[in-house]
Amino acid sequence: MLLRLVYLGMTKAFAVLRLLPMSDRDKDVEIRALRHQIHGAGAPTGQGEGAPRRE
Repeated sequence: MLLRLVYLGMTKAFAVLRLLPMSDRDKDVEIRALRHQIHGAGAPTGQGEGAPRRE
């Protein structure tokens, strides 16, 4: 458990350090790309709640 906590802390620290030298435009582009990925992951596939059920 402690190793996992250290790993998560280090990955977050490196993510913050990576963002420091980026311009605001670069950050905006990355945020838009991540939002696009999240939106795509939540897209219906036709087999969720909206699909008709067969009984």
